[in-house]
Amino acid sequence: MKSVWKVVFGGLLLTVLGGAHAEEPLGCVEVTVGGYKAPNYDCLSQQMGNNPDGAAAAQKNQEAMNVPVNKRPPNQVGLATPAATSTRMGNTFGTSVKPQRPPVNPGASPLLGK
Repeated sequence: MKSVWKVVFGGLLLTVLGGAHAEEPLGCVEVTVGGYKAPNYDCLSQQMGNNPDGAAAAQKNQEAMNVPVNKRPPNQVGLATPAATSTRMGNTFGTSVKPQRPPVNPGASPLLGK
């Protein structure tokens, strides 16, 4: 009979202690080590996450990320831009249809073994 009461009392004690540890902290604790402050980022994240308007803000962010293709900048869609074409063409941009290339080096072939 005593062992049954010990088990029941132990279970109640664990329940009470477990509930005490499950409570959220009221404030964040900053620790100073060697002159440097180290805030508790978990606590700060929880405080920032308890915003009731957070779901609405997340929805607006998601909508902003889903921009239609016809509204996106050309470099995000894969189209040529004047800056990219200018880089590719070199100094012949706007004057020739052939891109600038370095002069051909008529050097000896490494396979001939001179």
